[in-house]
Amino acid sequence: MSLSTLLQNIADAERGPRTCAVFDFDGTIISGYSATAFLKDQIARGEISPADLVQLTQAATRFGIGSLGFSALMAVHAQYLAGRSEADYIANSERLFRRAIAKLIYPEARKLIEAHRAAGHSIAIISSATPYQVLPAARDLGIEHVYATDLEVEDGQFTGGVVKPTCFGIGKVHAAERFTTQQGSDLENCFFYSDSTDDIELLETAGRPVVLNGNRELKGIAREEGWSMADFSSRGNATSAQVVRSLAATGSLVGSFMMGLPLYALSGSRRDSINFSISLFAETASALIGLDLDVRGREHLWKQRPAIFMFNHQSNADMLIMASLVRRDIVGVGKRELKNLPVIGPLMGAAGVVFIDRSDRKAAIETMKPLVQAMQDERKSLVIAPEGTRAPTPKLGAFKKGGFHVAIQSGVPIVPVVIHNSGDISPKGDKIFRSGTVHVDVLPAIDTTDWSVAHIDEYVADVRNTFLRTLGQPELSAEETDKERRDTPDDLKPEVRGRRRKAGFKKSATEAKEQEDVVSKRRSKRDAGPNGARSASPQNGFDPEAPVTRH
Repeated sequence: MSLSTLLQNIADAERGPRTCAVFDFDGTIISGYSATAFLKDQIARGEISPADLVQLTQAATRFGIGSLGFSALMAVHAQYLAGRSEADYIANSERLFRRAIAKLIYPEARKLIEAHRAAGHSIAIISSATPYQVLPAARDLGIEHVYATDLEVEDGQFTGGVVKPTCFGIGKVHAAERFTTQQGSDLENCFFYSDSTDDIELLETAGRPVVLNGNRELKGIAREEGWSMADFSSRGNATSAQVVRSLAATGSLVGSFMMGLPLYALSGSRRDSINFSISLFAETASALIGLDLDVRGREHLWKQRPAIFMFNHQSNADMLIMASLVRRDIVGVGKRELKNLPVIGPLMGAAGVVFIDRSDRKAAIETMKPLVQAMQDERKSLVIAPEGTRAPTPKLGAFKKGGFHVAIQSGVPIVPVVIHNSGDISPKGDKIFRSGTVHVDVLPAIDTTDWSVAHIDEYVADVRNTFLRTLGQPELSAEETDKERRDTPDDLKPEVRGRRRKAGFKKSATEAKEQEDVVSKRRSKRDAGPNGARSASPQNGFDPEAPVTRH
């Protein structure tokens, strides 16, 4: 069954809050298991020893063959959190969502959730996972009601115990009954989406069961029962063809610029050569990936040049999308780390990309000054992502002011390019490109000739609100916009990551020197003492005000 059929089933259902939609989490909303990200993080932090890992693996194996119950399995996991601060764990769960879990959310699951929301249906996630795994995703998806397996907490610290009954098997049925009753409805009027035979009780009880990404056994049951079912391939392990096509698309940047060299040799025009290469790269890489663009407002790309083309940044595919749209006479801004990439870095520099040190604001501003000259004297257009880094979800990030300072200095108009779903092609943290259609709105140019630095916060808020309106996200005042910028988690601030990276390099160099000194002393002095150091990374990003109800 196709996604369009599932969406039609939602459209055909009774509108309003009495119709309920309940989603499982792991394997249904996301590809794979959120617990994997948490386990990897604990191993990386040294919180789980090899012996502990063996015990966890044994417990998971016993659960898989049916010799260990779910509550006992959760108790094995929970014991490793005993004594840990819940607040710290919540903050870390937010960071893990942004880094590892957000990219696993199926775009198709987002569409199903949005379709239910558009129909006014009551939506919940009911998962056997812990709320720490589910709540960040629920907030991002705008799902208020979450039922999960709770862990015992006393005085702000985990005890190592599990709250019973757990949200598993018949426990999920009871949770769904509570949820539907609260909405003035019942399970007969409830969609339930799941990938697992572990949820067979709720699948059999719900009036509208839907199997998503099910295994062979569950699909067999679904066929016998006449349940709706579908498989999503937009996330998860890439096929060998996708890997080859992704590598070829990335490599086509080099080939495209090589093809521009004969034109440069014959015409002597570096500009024409680069324009040819950019267009060739856009066409070649798009064909290799299977990328189609559905563009509204394409005429605004050419009405006023030069211009500052501002785009929201979700994906590695955005560079290709912007090359396909703007096509010629481009200057761009990239993080300094890209400059050091073999072959790719020099090519980007030759194409007009200015590399900035995002950890040093003053240096970044100084580096961007040549852009103003290139726009005024050479009539080139600037392509820039005001968020400064890729957003882990479709939600628009805070805007930085660099592009707005360039607009004020140059007097060049800003053309907002709103990219709706490039994360479907390649989400943040993924190096694979998947085929698909990306929807883009090119908005009318915004005049900047009368702008002044004194009102820059208002300009940032106004331009950002044009993006928010087009994306269907809530608009913010200038004060709220500035607060959102200040409240951005450190792991989404390029300047903070850059400073930490620098600090890490300095720390590594210092430690290496200290270690060298120790070795030298040991050679001449038997009683030389050992030297060591520990570092801790601060956590942030927990938003206790987010409207999610944990049941």
